[in-house]
Amino acid sequence: QVFARLGAFAKPGAVLATNTSTLDVDAIATASGRVDDVVGMHFFSPAHVMRLVEIVRGRETSRATLATALAVTRRIGKIGVTVGNCFGFVGNRMLYAYGREKELMLLEGATPEQIDKALQDFGMAMGPNAVGDLAGLDIGWQVRREWSGRPDDPRFYRMSDLLAELGRYGQKSGRGFYRYDGPGGERTPDPEVLELIRAEAARLSVPQREIHDGEIVGRCVFALINEGAAILEEGIALRASDIDTLY
Repeated sequence: QVFARLGAFAKPGAVLATNTSTLDVDAIATASGRVDDVVGMHFFSPAHVMRLVEIVRGRETSRATLATALAVTRRIGKIGVTVGNCFGFVGNRMLYAYGREKELMLLEGATPEQIDKALQDFGMAMGPNAVGDLAGLDIGWQVRREWSGRPDDPRFYRMSDLLAELGRYGQKSGRGFYRYDGPGGERTPDPEVLELIRAEAARLSVPQREIHDGEIVGRCVFALINEGAAILEEGIALRASDIDTLY
C-alpha cells in the first residue's frame, strides 16, 4: 500500500528505495507500478554506526536506479554492496544460518552467555544473543511467522520465538536472552532463561550435554561459510569478494 501510493505521487524518475531486510523487493516494485524505479537500500542496525548498506536489485531495477542508490550510499559515507533479491538477501540470509546453529546449541546445553563469549573471543563484535536483544527479538519473530519458506523444524529459532511470545523482546522491554533492568541498563545473565531453555529442550526431546567453545565457533562460522557458498552459486552475490566486504 505504501509503495502503491509512492508510485502514484512521486515525480517521474524518483528512486523509490525500501529499507526492508526480508520483504520481497520485486513484490514491492510491482505494487508501485514503477518496477524500474524501485531498489532495496538495506541499512544494517544500528544504522548510525554500521557502514554497510545492501543495494538490492530487483528483476526490473534500472541501471540508473542502481547507480543512484550507490551514489547516495557513498555520499553519506557508507559502503554499498549490490546483491540480488531473495529472502534475507545476503547478510540476513547468512545470519539465519549462523543463528540456526546457536539456537540449536542453546537447546543442546550451551548457555546464552557461553555462546556470546565464545564468538566474541573468536572476533565478533557482539555475540548473537546480545545482537538479538539489541535489534529486538520481536522483529525476527514477526518475520519468521510470515516466512513461507522457513525450515520445517520445531527447533528452528525456538528460543528466540519463545522469548518473544513471552514479551521478552530484549533491551527495549528490559528482558530478552539477558536482563537489562539494572541502574545502568547493563546486560546481565538471567536464570529464568536457563529454566525456559531446559523446559523447552525437554518438550522437544533434545538431550542436553556439555558443549565446548570450539564447537560453538565451528558450527556458527561454518554455517556462515556454507550459506555464503550457496548464495554465490545461486548468483545472489556477484563475486566472493562482495560477501567478504559485506561481512
